[in-house]
Amino acid sequence: MTSTAPPGTSKVSIEFRPHDKVTRVPPGMTIFNAANWIGLPIDSTCGAKGTCGKCKVRILRGHNGATAADRRIFTEEELADGWRLSCRSEAQEDVVCEVPRLMGNPKAALMGFDRHVILNANVHKIPLTLTPPSLEDQRSDFSRLRDALAPEGFEVEASLTTLRQLPVVLRKGQWQVTAVIVGHELVSVEAGDTSGRAFGLAFDIGTTTVVGMLLDLNSGAPVAVRSTLNGQAVHGADVISRISHTMMNDDGLSQLNEVILRTLNGLIAQLLHEGGVAPHEVYEVVTAGNATMQHLFLGADPEAIGLEPFIPVVEDMVQASAQEVGLEIQPQAQIHCLPYLGAYVGADLVAGLLATGLAQNEGVRLLVDVGTNGEIILGSAERTVATAAPAGPAFEGAQIQDGMRASEGAIEAVTINLDGIELQVIGDVPPIGLCGSGLLDAVAQLRLCGLMLPSGRFVTASDAKELVTSDLARRIITDDEGRRAFVLAWAEESGGGKSIVLTQRDVRELQFAKGSIAGGIDVVMQELGVESEHLVEIFLAGSFGSYINPQSARIIGLVPPVPVERIKAVGNAAGEGAKIALLSFRERQVARSLPEIVEYHELSGRGDFNDSFLAVLQFPELETLGLGNGTAVAQG
Repeated sequence: MTSTAPPGTSKVSIEFRPHDKVTRVPPGMTIFNAANWIGLPIDSTCGAKGTCGKCKVRILRGHNGATAADRRIFTEEELADGWRLSCRSEAQEDVVCEVPRLMGNPKAALMGFDRHVILNANVHKIPLTLTPPSLEDQRSDFSRLRDALAPEGFEVEASLTTLRQLPVVLRKGQWQVTAVIVGHELVSVEAGDTSGRAFGLAFDIGTTTVVGMLLDLNSGAPVAVRSTLNGQAVHGADVISRISHTMMNDDGLSQLNEVILRTLNGLIAQLLHEGGVAPHEVYEVVTAGNATMQHLFLGADPEAIGLEPFIPVVEDMVQASAQEVGLEIQPQAQIHCLPYLGAYVGADLVAGLLATGLAQNEGVRLLVDVGTNGEIILGSAERTVATAAPAGPAFEGAQIQDGMRASEGAIEAVTINLDGIELQVIGDVPPIGLCGSGLLDAVAQLRLCGLMLPSGRFVTASDAKELVTSDLARRIITDDEGRRAFVLAWAEESGGGKSIVLTQRDVRELQFAKGSIAGGIDVVMQELGVESEHLVEIFLAGSFGSYINPQSARIIGLVPPVPVERIKAVGNAAGEGAKIALLSFRERQVARSLPEIVEYHELSGRGDFNDSFLAVLQFPELETLGLGNGTAVAQG
């Protein structure tokens, strides 16, 4: 159950005693979810479905009517005394409540980025010894199983697929079986005691790369991790081209759905083989990805996402069975697709919020997923806003003269010093091109040594001789059309037999890309009334964000001018957040609440975004960053 209050409405206060914890949440959020929001464990085994009766709290102040689930669990005296199930109790006004002490210490782990996460998977394997039927006890097989589970706090439902297996399994196991429950759904019954083996999968379904993690749900330990290219790439490199494919081909949607399922099932087969796990032992899956990738995975038409006003089929968390979506694991395994914040701020960013805890912590932080679509989230527990900026493909190495993806032979890092230029190349081979991180480094280093002006223009060859060594100065060249460029590697040094150059046009492409993201950041900072000095941390996420040199990002003005130690590359935050949501149904409840807590701002048509974009196109003056005047490499 989640809040129905629209973003931006006033929040209500919930105080938890005797823990002396207070949080503010949108009206309509359950007390159970509010407790999860601040990391306060309240007991539960049914996944907040209102059936186990364990998430009891006592309302001390604040109107709160009893629900049918409350009346089933509590006596009239207890109801009159304020006792309620926290998972059914919605806070519509300020509330003060008392939370009973937990009977045991919850298992927790340090996950994501310095987050203390309570491990509580929503998969339960309950060993049972059932009384065999007789003429005196003619209950059905399912009634017999359901009655045995009731004292354990479970009130289960079963699909027809699960019911069909009952007669054989119960008798094969001689009435000693293990019930497998996900939330309140009986997904399987297994002969004997198999409670020691329970596994789940977490996926980051990226536009280019898909990452899969197989996890032991009992211990929380990773069993296997694999990644592979998204097979949909042959139908387009970005989300717009894939949406276009579904629009221009009658079977385009089914094609892309089949391709991503082949990609995922191939990854699953590798993970299970590596971990020594059978397909039927995987009971739950969590996926994160942008809205288009999640739509294509589910077979939902993404056309409306690509057209103004950019509307997804659904923004809430989607739940389905493996059988429904086509994953080759336990057929009744539950698949959970994390929700979106907007059509272009997808579940990957919701997962990133779980991994960083940005919206739950004090102190303002900035999360940026740098790519073709720059996704931006700024805020704290007080207020959080999100937006998306269309950056274009420059960060992926596209539309750059010698650009390429981050693969073998790509220049991924550049250093310019007194000894000349030093290149770091993926695979330790002669360079054949320049990827996004190398592009950022090259421009930042040229700014530092004074060979590039704040406008983005290269200095002339004659001016270069006054600033740097002769070896570096001769790398400033003029092409056949009279435009300046900088030679990163001469023909005899490259693996392709031709010089690798950074052109003036390449620099302009980077400026437009970084200007879009920096402009989006400026808009959300203005929205919150935040200056750069207020930022506690900046997180750079996504596959590209992992490889960005934080100092280079600062020098070109991609991020606000905070001290470099506050800029952190957090890598695959989406995959990490999906893993957290798999291992903790409490965190999954937090993810479910995020779209109602985080305010999404669409930049299309906003005049202030256009103003911000124009204002940040130039590179920052180095003096304002405490980096001198741009003549760091002396003439030799």
